[in-house]
Amino acid sequence: MSIADYKQDEGLPKADREKYKPWSYDLASADLYIPRLLPGQQRWFAAVTYSGKNNKYARVLIVAEQPQTRRWEMVAAVDLDDKKQLPKIALDADGYATAVDATSTKNVAAPVDVLRTAVTDNFATGGDLTGKKVFATTKASTRQIKVHDDTIHKFGSRGTTEFSSAVPEFPDSYALKTRDGGALVVFAHTHTQRDAVAPGLEIVPDKDDRAWLGTSHSPYFTYTFTCSDAATVPTTPGKSKLIGYTCRRTDAQGLSTSLAA
Repeated sequence: MSIADYKQDEGLPKADREKYKPWSYDLASADLYIPRLLPGQQRWFAAVTYSGKNNKYARVLIVAEQPQTRRWEMVAAVDLDDKKQLPKIALDADGYATAVDATSTKNVAAPVDVLRTAVTDNFATGGDLTGKKVFATTKASTRQIKVHDDTIHKFGSRGTTEFSSAVPEFPDSYALKTRDGGALVVFAHTHTQRDAVAPGLEIVPDKDDRAWLGTSHSPYFTYTFTCSDAATVPTTPGKSKLIGYTCRRTDAQGLSTSLAA
């Protein structure tokens, strides 16, 4: 996602590029959650950072050690719609959090694959198949459904837009036990958006797409989005809550780029 940001910016005309401003997190207002891990497990921890007046805005970060390089990298960053939705993380007597395997129904009512499918369904159908069944209504899930509702009709009678799931490039998930016995789960998903217009018409790439598409017109474009998502998940049957997500366009293909490839 970060690489995509840089690529997109470099594809803009120089006059449209925003000047880079160094930034950092305010460690004084950050909450760190370090789980106890068994030997051989990947080492990682979660952090919640705050910004804005009275720390209005919250972001969940996952930092993990990479096995090959032994370097620590931030592998997920999710902006929360409302910091009040952030659950209380369970801590033991020594202040450590408890890692949860979110891939198993033994630990969570909705495993991460179910969450990922439901998130993608919010974009693909407006949540009609699984999205609304898995997730309770929240600002985050409502925004995803709104993306579907607003986008599929953007061409009117001149074309179509379809969202589809894609194989996630980053299948790992990170979960912590919460005080209510559930889990806070952070995961990634990938989805595509295919825009196509009627015969005889072509789509002109938006300036934000030119890093991938150049300026060539095409009767269709397929965009790939990589996203980080955060959800609270119960252990007993019940709906999960999507509390935030962050997406970036990470690829795009059209007729000319497909032929070039």
